[in-house]
Amino acid sequence: MSNAQQNTLLGLLLAFLGTFLFALKSIFIKLAYLEGLNSDVVLMLRMAIALPIYLSILGYLFWKKDKFKTLTQTTFFSIVGLGFIGYFLASLLDLKGLEYISAGLERLTLFTYPIFIAILGALFFSTPLSKRIVIVLITTYLGLWIMFSQESLLSGNNDTKIGVILVLFSALSYAFYVLFSKNIITKTGSVLFTAVAMSISSVFVLFFYFLLFDFSQISISHNAWLWVFLLATVSTVIPSFLISEAIHRISPLQTSIMGMLGPVVTIMLAVLVLAEPFGIHQFFGVGLVVLGVGLLIFRR
Repeated sequence: MSNAQQNTLLGLLLAFLGTFLFALKSIFIKLAYLEGLNSDVVLMLRMAIALPIYLSILGYLFWKKDKFKTLTQTTFFSIVGLGFIGYFLASLLDLKGLEYISAGLERLTLFTYPIFIAILGALFFSTPLSKRIVIVLITTYLGLWIMFSQESLLSGNNDTKIGVILVLFSALSYAFYVLFSKNIITKTGSVLFTAVAMSISSVFVLFFYFLLFDFSQISISHNAWLWVFLLATVSTVIPSFLISEAIHRISPLQTSIMGMLGPVVTIMLAVLVLAEPFGIHQFFGVGLVVLGVGLLIFRR
Protein backbone atom coordinates (compact mmCIF):
# COMPACT_ATOMS: atom_id res chain seq x y z
CA MET A 1 0.00 0.00 0.00
CA SER A 2 1.41 3.39 -1.01
CA ASN A 3 1.85 6.34 1.37
CA ALA A 4 -0.99 8.18 -0.39
CA GLN A 5 -3.35 5.24 0.14
CA GLN A 6 -2.33 4.95 3.80
CA ASN A 7 -2.93 8.67 4.27
CA THR A 8 -6.38 8.40 2.66
CA LEU A 9 -7.36 5.39 4.77
CA LEU A 10 -6.19 7.16 7.93
CA GLY A 11 -8.21 10.23 6.94
CA LEU A 12 -11.31 8.10 6.39
CA LEU A 13 -10.76 6.37 9.74
CA LEU A 14 -10.42 9.73 11.52
CA ALA A 15 -13.58 10.97 9.80
CA PHE A 16 -15.46 7.85 10.93
CA LEU A 17 -14.22 8.11 14.54
CA GLY A 18 -15.12 11.81 14.62
CA THR A 19 -18.56 11.03 13.18
CA PHE A 20 -19.10 8.26 15.74
CA LEU A 21 -18.23 10.52 18.67
CA PHE A 22 -20.33 13.38 17.28
CA ALA A 23 -23.22 10.92 16.94
CA LEU A 24 -23.05 10.21 20.68
CA LYS A 25 -24.11 13.85 21.11
CA SER A 26 -27.80 13.03 20.61
CA ILE A 27 -27.67 10.32 23.27
CA PHE A 28 -25.99 12.55 25.86
CA ILE A 29 -28.42 15.39 25.09
CA LYS A 30 -31.48 13.14 25.50
CA LEU A 31 -30.11 11.81 28.80
CA ALA A 32 -29.53 15.40 29.96
CA TYR A 33 -33.13 16.27 28.98
CA LEU A 34 -34.33 13.40 31.21
CA GLU A 35 -32.59 15.21 34.08
CA GLY A 36 -34.71 18.32 33.48
CA LEU A 37 -32.40 20.44 31.31
CA ASN A 38 -33.52 22.20 28.11
CA SER A 39 -31.68 22.83 24.84
CA ASP A 40 -30.48 26.34 25.78
CA VAL A 41 -28.94 25.19 29.07
CA VAL A 42 -27.32 22.14 27.47
CA LEU A 43 -25.74 24.15 24.65
CA MET A 44 -24.49 26.84 27.01
CA LEU A 45 -22.98 24.34 29.49
CA ARG A 46 -21.49 22.32 26.65
CA MET A 47 -19.46 25.26 25.37
CA ALA A 48 -18.67 26.55 28.88
CA ILE A 49 -17.00 23.22 29.68
CA ALA A 50 -15.30 22.90 26.29
CA LEU A 51 -13.84 26.43 26.21
CA PRO A 52 -11.21 25.95 28.99
CA ILE A 53 -10.01 22.77 27.25
CA TYR A 54 -9.53 24.57 23.94
CA LEU A 55 -7.82 27.49 25.70
CA SER A 56 -5.47 25.06 27.50
CA ILE A 57 -4.48 23.54 24.17
CA LEU A 58 -3.94 27.04 22.76
CA GLY A 59 -1.76 27.85 25.78
CA TYR A 60 0.37 24.77 25.15
CA LEU A 61 0.75 25.66 21.48
CA PHE A 62 1.70 29.21 22.44
CA TRP A 63 4.32 27.81 24.83
CA LYS A 64 5.74 25.75 21.93
CA LYS A 65 5.84 29.05 19.96
CA ASP A 66 6.92 27.51 16.65
CA LYS A 67 3.29 26.44 16.10
CA PHE A 68 2.15 30.08 16.17
CA LYS A 69 4.49 31.18 13.37
CA THR A 70 1.87 30.10 10.82
CA LEU A 71 -0.87 32.15 12.49
CA THR A 72 -0.73 35.48 10.67
CA GLN A 73 -3.29 38.23 11.28
CA THR A 74 -5.11 37.40 8.05
CA THR A 75 -5.20 33.69 8.90
CA PHE A 76 -6.44 34.40 12.43
CA PHE A 77 -9.38 36.51 11.26
CA SER A 78 -10.19 33.90 8.61
CA ILE A 79 -10.39 31.27 11.34
CA VAL A 80 -12.54 33.61 13.47
CA GLY A 81 -14.95 33.99 10.56
CA LEU A 82 -15.08 30.26 9.92
CA GLY A 83 -15.61 29.54 13.63
CA PHE A 84 -18.50 32.00 13.69
CA ILE A 85 -20.10 30.59 10.53
CA GLY A 86 -19.40 26.91 11.03
CA TYR A 87 -20.27 26.40 14.68
CA PHE A 88 -22.06 29.38 16.22
CA LEU A 89 -24.26 30.43 13.29
CA ALA A 90 -24.88 26.87 12.08
CA SER A 91 -25.81 25.71 15.61
CA LEU A 92 -28.08 28.73 16.20
CA LEU A 93 -29.94 28.29 12.89
CA ASP A 94 -30.32 24.56 13.53
CA LEU A 95 -31.65 25.18 17.05
CA LYS A 96 -34.17 27.74 15.77
CA GLY A 97 -35.22 25.46 12.93
CA LEU A 98 -36.02 22.70 15.42
CA GLU A 99 -38.65 24.98 16.94
CA TYR A 100 -40.69 24.64 13.74
CA ILE A 101 -40.03 21.12 12.42
CA SER A 102 -39.60 17.57 13.69
CA ALA A 103 -36.23 16.12 14.60
CA GLY A 104 -36.51 13.72 11.67
CA LEU A 105 -37.01 16.46 9.10
CA GLU A 106 -34.26 18.51 10.77
CA ARG A 107 -31.74 15.66 10.43
CA LEU A 108 -32.76 14.97 6.84
CA THR A 109 -32.45 18.66 5.91
CA LEU A 110 -29.22 19.23 7.83
CA PHE A 111 -27.46 16.43 6.00
CA THR A 112 -27.82 18.20 2.70
CA TYR A 113 -24.47 19.80 3.57
CA PRO A 114 -22.41 17.23 1.57
CA ILE A 115 -24.45 18.24 -1.47
CA PHE A 116 -23.69 21.90 -0.77
CA ILE A 117 -20.00 21.03 -0.41
CA ALA A 118 -20.02 19.23 -3.76
CA ILE A 119 -21.69 22.19 -5.49
CA LEU A 120 -19.57 24.88 -3.80
CA GLY A 121 -16.41 22.87 -4.42
CA ALA A 122 -17.23 22.68 -8.12
CA LEU A 123 -17.99 26.43 -8.23
CA PHE A 124 -15.11 27.85 -6.16
CA PHE A 125 -12.37 25.21 -6.26
CA SER A 126 -12.98 23.53 -9.63
CA THR A 127 -13.44 20.21 -7.82
CA PRO A 128 -14.75 17.73 -10.39
CA LEU A 129 -18.05 16.01 -9.64
CA SER A 130 -17.20 12.45 -10.70
CA LYS A 131 -19.87 9.90 -11.52
CA ARG A 132 -18.77 7.93 -8.45
CA ILE A 133 -19.32 10.89 -6.10
CA VAL A 134 -22.75 11.65 -7.61
CA ILE A 135 -23.82 8.01 -7.10
CA VAL A 136 -22.51 8.08 -3.52
CA LEU A 137 -24.42 11.31 -2.74
CA ILE A 138 -27.67 10.00 -4.24
CA THR A 139 -27.38 6.63 -2.47
CA THR A 140 -26.59 8.00 0.98
CA TYR A 141 -29.17 10.79 0.85
CA LEU A 142 -31.85 8.37 -0.37
CA GLY A 143 -31.02 6.22 2.63
CA LEU A 144 -31.45 9.18 4.98
CA TRP A 145 -34.77 10.06 3.34
CA ILE A 146 -36.07 6.51 3.82
CA MET A 147 -34.95 6.48 7.47
CA PHE A 148 -36.95 9.60 8.30
CA SER A 149 -39.80 9.40 5.75
CA GLN A 150 -42.24 7.83 8.22
CA GLU A 151 -42.08 10.79 10.61
CA SER A 152 -44.67 12.96 8.75
CA LEU A 153 -41.87 15.12 7.45
CA LEU A 154 -43.60 17.29 4.88
CA SER A 155 -46.78 18.86 6.20
CA GLY A 156 -46.53 21.84 3.86
CA ASN A 157 -47.53 24.55 6.36
CA ASN A 158 -45.69 27.84 6.78
CA ASP A 159 -44.00 26.79 10.03
CA THR A 160 -42.52 23.77 8.29
CA LYS A 161 -41.23 25.92 5.43
CA ILE A 162 -39.63 28.38 7.87
CA GLY A 163 -38.00 25.54 9.78
CA VAL A 164 -36.66 23.88 6.64
CA ILE A 165 -35.23 27.19 5.38
CA LEU A 166 -33.48 27.84 8.71
CA VAL A 167 -31.94 24.36 8.79
CA LEU A 168 -30.94 24.62 5.11
CA PHE A 169 -29.01 27.79 5.94
CA SER A 170 -27.47 25.92 8.87
CA ALA A 171 -26.33 23.19 6.49
CA LEU A 172 -25.00 25.80 4.07
CA SER A 173 -23.07 27.53 6.88
CA TYR A 174 -21.45 24.28 7.94
CA ALA A 175 -20.65 23.43 4.31
CA PHE A 176 -18.78 26.73 3.99
CA TYR A 177 -16.85 25.91 7.16
CA VAL A 178 -15.80 22.44 6.01
CA LEU A 179 -14.93 23.52 2.49
CA PHE A 180 -13.01 26.73 3.20
CA SER A 181 -11.16 25.36 6.24
CA LYS A 182 -9.11 22.95 4.09
CA ASN A 183 -6.53 25.49 2.88
CA ILE A 184 -6.17 27.13 6.30
CA ILE A 185 -5.69 23.77 8.03
CA THR A 186 -2.94 22.99 5.52
CA LYS A 187 -1.13 26.19 6.56
CA THR A 188 -1.63 26.09 10.34
CA GLY A 189 -2.15 22.42 11.13
CA SER A 190 -5.40 20.88 12.34
CA VAL A 191 -4.73 21.27 16.08
CA LEU A 192 -4.05 25.02 16.03
CA PHE A 193 -6.90 25.67 13.60
CA THR A 194 -9.42 23.71 15.68
CA ALA A 195 -8.32 25.22 19.00
CA VAL A 196 -8.70 28.77 17.66
CA ALA A 197 -11.95 28.16 15.73
CA MET A 198 -13.67 26.34 18.58
CA SER A 199 -12.47 28.82 21.22
CA ILE A 200 -13.93 31.67 19.17
CA SER A 201 -17.22 29.85 18.53
CA SER A 202 -17.47 28.97 22.25
CA VAL A 203 -17.05 32.64 23.17
CA PHE A 204 -19.76 33.62 20.67
CA VAL A 205 -22.15 31.02 22.14
CA LEU A 206 -21.50 32.03 25.76
CA PHE A 207 -21.80 35.74 24.99
CA PHE A 208 -25.09 35.14 23.15
CA TYR A 209 -26.64 33.13 25.99
CA PHE A 210 -25.36 35.28 28.86
CA LEU A 211 -26.76 38.32 27.03
CA LEU A 212 -30.24 36.92 26.39
CA PHE A 213 -30.92 34.27 29.03
CA ASP A 214 -31.09 34.11 32.83
CA PHE A 215 -29.65 30.83 34.11
CA SER A 216 -29.55 31.81 37.79
CA GLN A 217 -32.61 29.74 38.77
CA ILE A 218 -31.50 26.53 37.05
CA SER A 219 -31.00 23.41 39.17
CA ILE A 220 -28.56 20.85 37.73
CA SER A 221 -28.34 17.33 39.14
CA HIS A 222 -25.13 15.29 39.44
CA ASN A 223 -26.25 13.02 36.59
CA ALA A 224 -26.98 16.03 34.39
CA TRP A 225 -23.46 17.36 35.00
CA LEU A 226 -22.07 13.96 33.99
CA TRP A 227 -23.99 13.88 30.69
CA VAL A 228 -23.11 17.48 29.84
CA PHE A 229 -19.44 16.88 30.69
CA LEU A 230 -19.36 13.83 28.39
CA LEU A 231 -21.16 15.87 25.73
CA ALA A 232 -18.53 18.63 25.94
CA THR A 233 -15.48 16.34 25.96
CA VAL A 234 -16.34 13.09 24.17
CA SER A 235 -18.80 14.56 21.64
CA THR A 236 -17.36 18.05 21.12
CA VAL A 237 -13.65 18.53 21.87
CA ILE A 238 -12.25 15.17 20.71
CA PRO A 239 -14.25 14.81 17.47
CA SER A 240 -13.63 18.44 16.49
CA PHE A 241 -9.90 17.66 16.27
CA LEU A 242 -10.50 14.33 14.53
CA ILE A 243 -12.69 15.92 11.84
CA SER A 244 -10.21 18.75 11.22
CA GLU A 245 -7.38 16.27 10.75
CA ALA A 246 -9.58 14.22 8.44
CA ILE A 247 -10.28 17.31 6.32
CA HIS A 248 -6.52 17.87 6.18
CA ARG A 249 -5.80 14.32 4.98
CA ILE A 250 -8.75 13.77 2.62
CA SER A 251 -11.11 16.09 0.76
CA PRO A 252 -13.88 18.05 2.53
CA LEU A 253 -16.43 16.20 0.40
CA GLN A 254 -15.15 12.77 1.43
CA THR A 255 -15.15 13.87 5.08
CA SER A 256 -18.73 15.13 4.81
CA ILE A 257 -19.91 11.90 3.16
CA MET A 258 -18.38 9.90 6.02
CA GLY A 259 -20.32 12.26 8.28
CA MET A 260 -23.55 10.92 6.80
CA LEU A 261 -22.92 7.82 8.90
CA GLY A 262 -23.80 10.02 11.87
CA PRO A 263 -27.59 9.47 11.74
CA VAL A 264 -26.98 5.74 11.28
CA VAL A 265 -24.82 5.58 14.41
CA THR A 266 -27.32 7.72 16.31
CA ILE A 267 -30.22 5.41 15.38
CA MET A 268 -28.23 2.30 16.41
CA LEU A 269 -27.25 3.88 19.74
CA ALA A 270 -30.80 5.10 20.37
CA VAL A 271 -32.07 1.53 19.89
CA LEU A 272 -29.43 0.07 22.23
CA VAL A 273 -29.30 2.79 24.91
CA LEU A 274 -32.73 4.45 24.81
CA ALA A 275 -34.76 1.43 23.57
CA GLU A 276 -36.18 3.40 20.63
CA PRO A 277 -37.97 1.34 17.92
CA PHE A 278 -36.17 0.07 14.84
CA GLY A 279 -38.45 -0.63 11.85
CA ILE A 280 -38.24 -1.48 8.18
CA HIS A 281 -37.63 2.16 7.16
CA GLN A 282 -34.56 2.37 9.38
CA PHE A 283 -33.32 -1.01 8.14
CA PHE A 284 -33.38 -0.08 4.45
CA GLY A 285 -32.22 3.48 5.11
CA VAL A 286 -29.22 2.32 7.13
CA GLY A 287 -28.38 -0.20 4.42
CA LEU A 288 -28.33 2.46 1.69
CA VAL A 289 -26.20 4.88 3.71
CA VAL A 290 -23.68 2.15 4.52
CA LEU A 291 -23.67 1.11 0.84
CA GLY A 292 -23.02 4.69 -0.27
CA VAL A 293 -20.16 5.15 2.17
CA GLY A 294 -18.79 1.77 1.12
CA LEU A 295 -18.76 2.92 -2.51
CA LEU A 296 -16.71 5.92 -1.39
CA ILE A 297 -14.14 3.87 0.55
CA PHE A 298 -13.62 0.70 -1.44
CA ARG A 299 -12.22 0.65 -4.94
CA ARG A 300 -12.02 -2.21 -7.37
